[in-house]
Amino acid sequence: MSETKEIVARIVNGFVTRRNGSEAFGGNPAGVILDADDLSEADMLTVAGKIGLSETAFVSKSAKEGFKLDFFTPNRRIAHCGHATIATFSYMAELGRVREGATSKETVDGPRKIVIKNGAAYMEQLAPTYERSPAWAERGVSEADVLASLGLKADQLDERLRPVLVNTGNSFIVVAVRDAEVLKQIVPDQSRINDISNKLDLIGYYVFTTDRNATQSDATTRMFAPRYAIDEESATGMAAGPLACVLHDLLHARKSRFVIEQGHFMTPASPSVITVDLDLEDGRITGLMAGGYGSVMEEMTVTI
Repeated sequence: MSETKEIVARIVNGFVTRRNGSEAFGGNPAGVILDADDLSEADMLTVAGKIGLSETAFVSKSAKEGFKLDFFTPNRRIAHCGHATIATFSYMAELGRVREGATSKETVDGPRKIVIKNGAAYMEQLAPTYERSPAWAERGVSEADVLASLGLKADQLDERLRPVLVNTGNSFIVVAVRDAEVLKQIVPDQSRINDISNKLDLIGYYVFTTDRNATQSDATTRMFAPRYAIDEESATGMAAGPLACVLHDLLHARKSRFVIEQGHFMTPASPSVITVDLDLEDGRITGLMAGGYGSVMEEMTVTI
């Protein structure tokens, strides 16, 4: 009979909202397991499934970087996770395990730089690549398929931008809609989104508006990722990076910092704030850092 293990997990919300010095609220919960060196990949998947959140991060020692991080959704490994990274490093900063300044994470997809600024954590993403809808055809996907999976008509899109696939380390389809009401009323067809995500090797869709009646930030968003057992997510740092690149490169917002909100249109709402700083050389994006604050919400023990 195999020996059982008891694993202590913290539930930490990444990208929490902070206003006027008040307590943190909103954000996206992630499981955080420290000192996970003795856990196998099968153990991690089991723990992530029992925690049941969109992502769980497992922290262990690294011979090459500051820390090794493994990320799991309830049903599979994922190379990177924005809110779980922010949750993990914010929590470790609170514990004193990391200090202000630069550190790094080792992942199955290579290393990424992490920076701690005033207790907030920022993670590195790569320079963007873009793929327009005509290139999707060879994999059996059209722009019309994407719109149908969201229940959208062409006249509900932001007329300045057609849906585009963006990759800064992971691939997302970024969809700009006309206004907040269109964004709010979207009823996604999760089965169709899952099928398209498999064909295009996406994490999911990031749908946004720059409607100033909806947000005082640069954009407000909704995220759908059924391929990773996430019907909707309240903060997605790995998608906010691609969106900031779209705002800069394709919508010509010529600045280096973008503030992106997410989670307002979920039920229940969980407002999140993601800050993206672009690295620019002669107006070209060479990389970026996406970050925010984390806040510990609870502790739980998982038996495997």
